[in-house]
Amino acid sequence: MKVCDAMTPDVQLCTPDDTLRDAAEAMAALGVGLLPVADSERLVGMITDRDIALRGIGMGRGPDSRVGDVMTAEVKYCFEDQELEDIAQNMGAIQVRRLPVLSRDKRLVGIIALGDIALIQASDGTGMALSQISRPTTQHAQL
Repeated sequence: MKVCDAMTPDVQLCTPDDTLRDAAEAMAALGVGLLPVADSERLVGMITDRDIALRGIGMGRGPDSRVGDVMTAEVKYCFEDQELEDIAQNMGAIQVRRLPVLSRDKRLVGIIALGDIALIQASDGTGMALSQISRPTTQHAQL
C-alpha cells in the first residue's frame, strides 16, 4: 500500500508571518497538533502545539509572536508514492508521529500520521487503540 492511500489529503497551511495565536486557533478549530508552514508554495517548516508551548510561551514569547520564530525549520517528509510500511518504519526510527507528504515535484499533498497508519493496519488491538487515540478531535476528556 502507498502513502497516498492512507494520508489525510486536506491540509491547512500557515505562513512564517502568521502569529502563534493564528496557528493555535487553526489547530484548535481543526483538532490537530501540527500545521505545515509555507512561504509562497514552498514548505519551509512545521509548527506544532509543542513548538508553541516550549519555544513560544516557554521562552517568553507572546501570542503575537511570529510562527517563523518558533517553527521547526528542519522538515522531515515522505513522498506519496512510497510504500506505507517503509514510511511507518522510518517514522519509528526518527521518532515522529506525523510527516508531511509531498509529490515527486515537492508539492505538499497531505499529512500522514501514526493514527492513519494504525487505521490501515488495525489487525490487532494495539493498532485499533492507536487509531482511536490519534484521531483528530476538538473535545478532550480526562479520565
